[in-house]
Amino acid sequence: MGEEAALERQWRLPAVALRGALFALVAVFGWFSVGLAEAATWCGILALAALPGVVLPRHRLLAPAGRLAEVAVVVLGTLATGGLPSWMLPYLIAPFATAAFDAAAPVEDGDRWSRLRTWGPPALVALAAAGLLAQAPRVADFNRGTYVTTAAIALAFGLASAVGAWWLRRSRTSDMHHSQLPYAEAAALLTQLRVVARQLPGSTLDPGGIATEIVDTAARIPGVERAAVLSAASGRRLVVLAEHADERVDWETSPQLNSLLADAWAGQKPQAGQVPLSRSTQGPVASLVIPLVAEGRTVGLVAIESDDPAAFGPEAITAAEDRTKGAALRLETALLFEDVRSMATTEERQRLAREIHDGIAQALAMLGYGIDNAMAILPPEAGEAKGELEDLRSEVTRLVTELRFSLFELRSNVDRQGGLASAIADYARTVGASAGLRVHLSLDEGGARLPASTEAELLRIAQEAITNARKHARAENLWVTCEVDPPYTRIEVTDDGQGLSGEASEGRYGLAIMSERAERIRGSLEIRPHQPHGTTVAVVLNAGARPTPRAEAPRPGSAAWAAADRARTEQPARRPDHGGGRGSQ
Repeated sequence: MGEEAALERQWRLPAVALRGALFALVAVFGWFSVGLAEAATWCGILALAALPGVVLPRHRLLAPAGRLAEVAVVVLGTLATGGLPSWMLPYLIAPFATAAFDAAAPVEDGDRWSRLRTWGPPALVALAAAGLLAQAPRVADFNRGTYVTTAAIALAFGLASAVGAWWLRRSRTSDMHHSQLPYAEAAALLTQLRVVARQLPGSTLDPGGIATEIVDTAARIPGVERAAVLSAASGRRLVVLAEHADERVDWETSPQLNSLLADAWAGQKPQAGQVPLSRSTQGPVASLVIPLVAEGRTVGLVAIESDDPAAFGPEAITAAEDRTKGAALRLETALLFEDVRSMATTEERQRLAREIHDGIAQALAMLGYGIDNAMAILPPEAGEAKGELEDLRSEVTRLVTELRFSLFELRSNVDRQGGLASAIADYARTVGASAGLRVHLSLDEGGARLPASTEAELLRIAQEAITNARKHARAENLWVTCEVDPPYTRIEVTDDGQGLSGEASEGRYGLAIMSERAERIRGSLEIRPHQPHGTTVAVVLNAGARPTPRAEAPRPGSAAWAAADRARTEQPARRPDHGGGRGSQ
């Protein structure tokens, strides 16, 4: 209830100002109506009655008692001075308004005085009305009508002020609660997600695992030759989460270029026809697209193909719908969880980068300046001390360099436009230029994209492999191969350093991290020696979906690689329109 306390402190001064203004008003009225002496007497009594409301406005007992005393003084003072001209009645606005403002506050748990606050405003109004109207017969007959009218007007104004104060407090409290509402809803949803995630069996919050189950289920439909699950990605494109086929299938990932995909996504109804769903399909084909719809939202598509043009009749479509029913919500939950985790990871990496830059990096820089100043004022005969300082300065410089690499790695992400290969190439070039490594790049990336979370994990694996080569291998050359043709992907980093035997303890830890990342995205990680010396780190996704190789690729460091490397520098890159290419640095 800290916000409510802040609101009460904010309105304390206006409440005191209201009492002061009304007090001055009735004092002037009393001076001209009943004389200075009598007005001063009753105003003094009224001031004493108002003291608790001014000094202790939040006290659970004294504040309501003070407001009750104010109303009683106003009623008695009005009657004691003849009833007319009712000079004290305007002051009723103050206790009525403050009581209503206090009654509109939210009730705290265990607050036994909440009922007293709630019934405070009507009780004060009833007390004032009963006291004033009960004395009406004592007023002279020719003034009785005027007295009743005056009292009724005063009570009406007081009641209006109470309603206004109650509405003001409620609206301000509601505004504060609405400003915190998104955070409260987010906290509640995340709490529920954590509970549900712990109760779900197996790794059922993995989009790839759920998509594989859907594909396996669809593949059991009679006549199905090829099947895939596609979900939305950036740039109005689809990504292949899982597929089933005997041979490599180049699925169409642009709904704009395939009417079945576009109609199924927009209409949320199964679409069947003879239009191929993949760019690699040849000859007659039957196609079926089943939309995965969760609570009115299209989550993904199940693309099915058969070499029999008449394979998908009404019975097959019904069977496909039944087999995929209920999978949409599971897939959407997994995708949402993956998205939340990705955003949280990115935000945490950016936060760490800021803290390192503003904290230890600045401290190391100042330490380096201090060493430089100490070396500048050393006497000529202090040769040994100067050598120690020079060694210390070199170590500080090395640490600053490592921090810069760490900051660059933390801030590196896969650009939505550039793609995975471009991000890995940029990182390798930057690290190679700073560390004195000759970097050889072989990039092959088509227009189709992997899921964003998968691209992020692959980038981190490549970064760790490149960092290990720079820090621990003492290599001179670095070969980076990136082949992205979803769902197949291969990232390979090779160095000509001192090999696995020379890995430091932190390098071994990095290998464990890479293995965990590869397992998270259902990939395979291979770490093997490179001849004549060095290490190769390779991560492969969906090896069974690998495109048919045109020729055996030359090994990094071989004469064939060197010849191909020189040739690549003399001709334009293949598929440059998709952000991929082949080159050497």
